[in-house]
Amino acid sequence: MNPISRGVLLDRDTLSMNDVDFGRLSATLPEWTLHPLTSPEQIAGRLADAEVVVSNKVVLNAEILRSAPHLKLICVAATGTNNVDIKTAKELGISVANVRSYGTPSVVQHVFSLILSLTTRLGEHGKSARDGTWARSPMFCVFDYPIRELTGKTLGIIGYGELGHGVAQIARAFGMEVVIGQRPGGDDREGRLPLDDLLSRSDVVSLHLPLTEDTRNLIGPHELGLMKPDALLINTARGGIVDEHALVAALNSGSPGGAGFDVLSAEPPDADNPLLTYDRPNLIVTPHVAWASREARQRLVDQVADIIQAFRQGELRNPV
Repeated sequence: MNPISRGVLLDRDTLSMNDVDFGRLSATLPEWTLHPLTSPEQIAGRLADAEVVVSNKVVLNAEILRSAPHLKLICVAATGTNNVDIKTAKELGISVANVRSYGTPSVVQHVFSLILSLTTRLGEHGKSARDGTWARSPMFCVFDYPIRELTGKTLGIIGYGELGHGVAQIARAFGMEVVIGQRPGGDDREGRLPLDDLLSRSDVVSLHLPLTEDTRNLIGPHELGLMKPDALLINTARGGIVDEHALVAALNSGSPGGAGFDVLSAEPPDADNPLLTYDRPNLIVTPHVAWASREARQRLVDQVADIIQAFRQGELRNPV
């Protein structure tokens, strides 16, 4: 059994809007400090005595890790671990674990919220109902914005893990054909399409990849140019996977036809981020909330508690 007693959560408010129960987490160790948020200047001081740290998005770089002499376990309260220097943690003998599969229903729901909003032209039709367009119509409805059905369309998925599988399941329920792309930097698998083939074939492309050196700017000018003129690009993974300036240029040129993004290359974003200054309804941007249903956040916190409890018993779950 690992004799650990002191834990620190660095960014509680990124996990809860006073609607998540931290009881199971608090019960895992004798001493817990739950900080609402932590600035970069505060990290080292808050880890000085910690044996376990839980971080959602607070960056734990090499300098920070080397300044935390008692640290034994890092729990990343997310699936992506790009906020932790994994190499340095291993050198220092600090175990790192992440949470997995907690947000699948929430993310899949959000993916299809974006797809359906774009294919049904929900924003434009809602505006027409309220701005007098409908009231002035000579007939009972407004035909200003063409609506497309998903049935019979092709969904291309890049990143076929837990989330990719979840999206594929719902896509098939809509009557879509699902094709899977080869994972960048991974081994080719039978039945998976090269990226160029997938992009040129798909009516909707959905990204579910981590941000790595192999996936950074994976979708750039060349790749966007391969997409159908009316295709949609959906990104609920990581913002850096898509070249944002190239996407705006492509949307302005009319191909692809639309995009739905829940992530940006920097978060919180700069005011001049090209996806936020682009002001046409064929782009929907949401503030990194695909994962954030109350149910998903509760599962996340409870999974962190399970990881810590198992670690105390000598087991490392979800090692990174």
